[in-house]
Amino acid sequence: MLMTDTEYRESLRRLKPRVFVDGRSVASVSDDPALQPGVNAVALSYAFALREDTAALMRVDGLDGAGSVHNRMLHVPRNEDELLQKLEAIRLICRYTGCAQRYLAGDAMAGILQAALEIDAEHGTEYLPRARAYYEHIRDADLAIGIAMTDAKGDRSKRPHAQDNPDTYVRIVERRADGILISGTKAIVTGAPYMHELLVMPGRAMTEADADFAVCCAVPIDADGLMLVARPAGRPGEAAALFSNRYGQSTAVCLFDRVFVPWDRVFLAGEWQHSATLTYAYATHHRHTCIAARAGYGDLLIGAGTLMTEANGLDAERVHGLRDAMTDLIRIVEGFYACGVAASVYATRAANDIVMPDAVFSNIGKLLLATQIYDMQRLAHEVSGGLIVALPGPDEDHNPATAGRISEVLVGRSDIPYEKRIAVARFIEDLTASYQSGWYSLISLHGGGSPEAMRKEIFRRYPIAERVELVENLLDRGMLADARRRIAIGRQPGRCCAEGCKADN
Repeated sequence: MLMTDTEYRESLRRLKPRVFVDGRSVASVSDDPALQPGVNAVALSYAFALREDTAALMRVDGLDGAGSVHNRMLHVPRNEDELLQKLEAIRLICRYTGCAQRYLAGDAMAGILQAALEIDAEHGTEYLPRARAYYEHIRDADLAIGIAMTDAKGDRSKRPHAQDNPDTYVRIVERRADGILISGTKAIVTGAPYMHELLVMPGRAMTEADADFAVCCAVPIDADGLMLVARPAGRPGEAAALFSNRYGQSTAVCLFDRVFVPWDRVFLAGEWQHSATLTYAYATHHRHTCIAARAGYGDLLIGAGTLMTEANGLDAERVHGLRDAMTDLIRIVEGFYACGVAASVYATRAANDIVMPDAVFSNIGKLLLATQIYDMQRLAHEVSGGLIVALPGPDEDHNPATAGRISEVLVGRSDIPYEKRIAVARFIEDLTASYQSGWYSLISLHGGGSPEAMRKEIFRRYPIAERVELVENLLDRGMLADARRRIAIGRQPGRCCAEGCKADN
């Protein structure tokens, strides 16, 4: 079943989550002005799945062989083509909204389904059938699912069990015959107020002492004991925010106080050895999709920068400095997106018929966008000029004492009206030089893990020993006396054949 955007808004009205924004209680998430840009953004993912010109990317047909149709934002890719289609779908919707938000659910379910098989095999648990049933439920109902993964963390030098206040991490506080009770805090939850449910996931690898913190489960957004303290989505109501007063993203601190979760919604409960497997699988899928999200944002900068250059009366093809800056912006955006494409092409088969994007390319692409987001904004500034932050406020456009004079002197090209030039300038300001732009920068840097986490994964997963052996063989010197460091050329999965080779035991 596919929901319409109207049905999505109506479904939110039927829920009664406990949400606070700017110090006040929210009566209806679907109708609150402070959250409207976020609701609008998620609603677009529903609308695009039903639009004729976008449906091919935004939905997946026939998963059960009975003609069923599902939204791609919830889909777990089964092959390399579906990974590529996911990238294109997310890039498309982020061109309109800045951030698709719903795609995290597909990433999370991929990680959970991969890990559940391993956990069941080792511990005799029943997580896999539960996870499959839950996946089919949210997919068939076309729900919006938030991912509650990042804990408040407290003292970063201490592990979860050693925190002075245990509620800085989410943990199991009681086990019952019918389920578990969880308490604690998830600190950065994308789109939480206008989601239907939350998937609670461990935010790090756990030790045996942290077993109670190794928990993964699904919680309705209006569950008893759950409180959301959120920030507004975008810049609602601000006349100058020509993009983010329409589309934006709220994030919330989610406070769990003895929230009950029935066993059929529990997918990890104390099997601490597997928390690393779960977080690694999710992180790899998520970093892969983050690449597409920021490529969509980059498309906005490229288009707006070109329009601003023209409105200023300049031709980027003839002004070498502007041409070089635009070329650099294109190089950055398509450079990290190419890593997403490569991660799709070199994907490997994981458990449960799930395809896993290549970890090295996924992490390189995410690291590039995380560290180059500031360069993207700088280059947009370079081609646009200082007018984007020097403009008078939009109220002056309607001030009889100032509007006429300002509209006369702030025109660039004679064939481009003042109103159009100023609209482009304010659009770029919103994306690159406002509170909202700072949000894009920081969420790009730390969303999906810190740059250090990505560097660690790149170094850990890259076949360095193969490269060393290559040079040793060329030099015929045999520097590596320890045979355990030797691997055959081409053993990185996906490099020598479609299936990938396995290292010797």
